[in-house]
Amino acid sequence: MTEAAPHWRRSRALYFTGSTVARVGSEVSAPAVLLFGLAASGSARTAALLYSAITVAAVVGGPLLGLLLDRAKRPGLVLAFALAAYAAGLATIILAWGVLPWAAVLVVAVLTGLFGPATAGGWSSQLTRIVPRDHLRSGNALDAATYNLAGLLGPAGAAVIAGLLNATAAMTAAVVLIVAAAPAALRLSLTGAPREGRRTIGSLAEDLVDGFRPLVTVPALRGATLGSCISMVGFGMFFVACPLLGELVFGRASDGALLLALLAATALLATVATARWPLPLSADRTFLIGTVVIGVGLAVASVATSPVPLLVAVAVVGLADGPQLAALFSIRHREATSANRGQVFTTASSLKISCAAAGGAIAGVLAEYSVPGILVAATAAQLLAVVVAVAAGMPVRTPKPGTAG
Repeated sequence: MTEAAPHWRRSRALYFTGSTVARVGSEVSAPAVLLFGLAASGSARTAALLYSAITVAAVVGGPLLGLLLDRAKRPGLVLAFALAAYAAGLATIILAWGVLPWAAVLVVAVLTGLFGPATAGGWSSQLTRIVPRDHLRSGNALDAATYNLAGLLGPAGAAVIAGLLNATAAMTAAVVLIVAAAPAALRLSLTGAPREGRRTIGSLAEDLVDGFRPLVTVPALRGATLGSCISMVGFGMFFVACPLLGELVFGRASDGALLLALLAATALLATVATARWPLPLSADRTFLIGTVVIGVGLAVASVATSPVPLLVAVAVVGLADGPQLAALFSIRHREATSANRGQVFTTASSLKISCAAAGGAIAGVLAEYSVPGILVAATAAQLLAVVVAVAAGMPVRTPKPGTAG
């Protein structure tokens, strides 16, 4: 047992505790925002617009957050501030609704969304500081599992709180959870080892370009980024459709959040299983196959008119979603360097969040015509994601031995 082992275990516990709590808060906030907007306005389009306003700003906030993480000697300080700012923005939306004009509420939502990537890529980019490289594959699976666990607890918690109390209470719970994660990020910053190989600080524009460049010039990263973004457009559609499916199939909009909980539960099961028994596939092939299976599940959901077929279809989506996400993390860690990993993760994550926002906006328009039509469009997005990922350079053959994927 080395002297560094207890420190490693302590830092790892802080990382996974903080990231899980933050992601649960984020997963509570997403359906809570939709339910809050739907309850307050009575309009699915308004609810979708509020959700999209929060998520679309991530495309700007992600690269900036990643740049700060790559520059910082103690990145946890940056994470703690971003988490606090995100929680403050959500609280402001609650207080501003009905007091400020609708346009002002949307502005607050956009500003809040700038800090959204802190709960996702902001945490994941720090994994290599906590987990040794020879444990990175299982570390990626555990990191993906925190998303799955958050996806299980968050929507279910939002549904229960909104059902027992109201959507405002669900939003408040999200704020409390995100704030509660900030001390873990701060403590990680104070106890973790200082970052090695930090980027030499240049101009803001140069550093932003340098951090974004790998996503364009590295074939595997380019394919993974484009494929995951297009796939996320479909997930954004499905996400907005969930309350509508809940009302259509189960009789209550709040029950639609339980579909997301089922998706997360099966994703968590698949992620834990593949961490224990790794698939005999490269990360790239796992990502592509997982995306195809997600499309199959969404296609079945589009024609389901009763609870059982719908639940089975959502479970299939979850079983593919878990390994797909873990594979995506493996590709990013494998292809990024220590000098740009923070920005690679947060930029790619923010692009995914913004694509989910675009999918949500599209679904808000389609909802006026056909709920099953939303799922048909989401299915098409998954198939397009596979084609684009391969065309953009994602390898379909196993990478050379010794890679992290």
